[in-house]
Amino acid sequence: MTLPTATTAKPKPWYAHLYFWVLLGIAAGVTVGTVWPATGASLKPIGDAFISLVKMVIAPVIFLTIVTGIGGMRHIGAVGRVAAKAFGYFLAVSTLALVIGLVVANGLHPGSGMHVDPKTLDPAATAEYVEKARHLWDFVREIIPETFVSALTSGQVLQVLLVAILFGIALALVGEPAEPVLDLLERVAQIMFRVVGIVMWAAPLGAFGAMAFTIGKYGVATLWSLGALVGLFYATSLFFVLVVLGAIAWTCGFSILRLLAYLRAELLLVLGTSSSESALPALIEKMERAGCSRQVVGLVVPTGYSFNLDGTNIYMTLASLFIAQALGIHLSLFEQLELLGVAMLSSKGAAGVTGAGFITLAATLGAVPSLPVAGMALILGVDRFMSECRSLTNFVGNAVATIVVAKWEGALDQEALRRALAGGSGPGVAQPGTESDPD
Repeated sequence: MTLPTATTAKPKPWYAHLYFWVLLGIAAGVTVGTVWPATGASLKPIGDAFISLVKMVIAPVIFLTIVTGIGGMRHIGAVGRVAAKAFGYFLAVSTLALVIGLVVANGLHPGSGMHVDPKTLDPAATAEYVEKARHLWDFVREIIPETFVSALTSGQVLQVLLVAILFGIALALVGEPAEPVLDLLERVAQIMFRVVGIVMWAAPLGAFGAMAFTIGKYGVATLWSLGALVGLFYATSLFFVLVVLGAIAWTCGFSILRLLAYLRAELLLVLGTSSSESALPALIEKMERAGCSRQVVGLVVPTGYSFNLDGTNIYMTLASLFIAQALGIHLSLFEQLELLGVAMLSSKGAAGVTGAGFITLAATLGAVPSLPVAGMALILGVDRFMSECRSLTNFVGNAVATIVVAKWEGALDQEALRRALAGGSGPGVAQPGTESDPD
C-alpha cells in the first residue's frame, strides 16, 4: 500500500504548522499563570484532559505497531536480534547517564551550602510518593495482565508490550495463512495514525492548560530557592543531549541538531505537558517517516519508553547526591555505586509521565539506608520544573536510539533520513488536512 508524500503538497505558511500553535499555547499558559495565578492553577483539568486523550490512543498504537512490525518479519530470529541490540544500547547509554549525574554532583556539590538538619524534615510531605514507590518495585509482577484484552485497557505499557510481542511472534510463525490478518491490522494501524493526527490538533490547548497550572500553582519565583539544582540539571541534560547523544548521532551519520529541528513540534508538546507520553504516537510515525523500518520502530520506541529513560537517570543520581549534600551526609564510593545500581533497576519501572521521576527517586532512596526518603521534601517544590527537562531528554534519547538500532540492523533508509532531517519527508503516515503534514 503506497502512501502520499510531501513532494506533491504545497509548502504551508508558518502559521499553519502545529508547532507554532503549541508554542503559542505555551506562551499563553505562562502569561495566564504569571498574571492570574489562581486562574492558571484552576486550568489543570485542561492539560489533564489532553493527556487522557493521548493515553486513549497509546495502547492501540503500540499494539498495532509492534504486531505489524514483528508479524512482517520473515525470520523470527530477527526479533530477538533487534531486541538484543536495543537493550544493549539502552543499558550502555542509561548507565552513562547515571554516571554523568554522579560525576556532576560530586564535582560541583550543588547541595553543600544548604546545611539542612535531617530532624527538621517532614516525612508527611513525601508520604504519597513513598507509597507509590513501594508499588513500583512490583512492576515485574504487573507485566502479566489478567486477560489479553485487559492489557489494552489497563494503561500499563509493559502489559501492552508483552501481549503485542506474543501476538506478533505468533503471527510470524503462522506465516502465509496469517497474511489477511496482518493486512487488516496494517490498515487499522493506518486509521489509528489518522486518529492520532486529529488528536494532536488539541495539543496547543493541552499545552496551554498544563503550563498555566504549573506557573500558576508553583510560580516562577519557586525556581529561585533551588535555582542551582534546577539550572545544573538543565545544563547537565543539555550536555548529555548535545555532546553524548550528539557524538552517538555523528558516528551514525546524522546531526543531533537536525534531529531536534525535525522533532520540534513534538519537543514543544513535551515541554508544554511535561510528559513524553503525549508525543509517543507522533514519535513512532516520525521515525518511520525518517527511514527507520517499521520492525525496528515497533520494538525500539515502545520498549525505550519504559527502559531508556536518560533524563530520569541523570535526575535520580544528581538529585540523590544533592539531597545527601544538603543534609550533610557523606556517601562513600561503595554507597554511590549501590545508589547507581538501585537507580538502574528502579528506573525500569517508570514510564515518561509527569511525576514518574519523583516516584522512582523515592524508590531509589528507600533502598539506600543512609539516605532518608524524607529528604525528597527539599526538592518537592521544584520537581515539576525538572519534570519537563526529564521528559525532553527521555524523548530525544529514544529518537536517537531508534535511528541507531535501525542503522545497526541495516534497516535504515539513509536517503529518507537525509530528506526528513533536511526538512523534506521520507516514508510515513499522512496527517489529516494535507497529503503529508510533518508537523
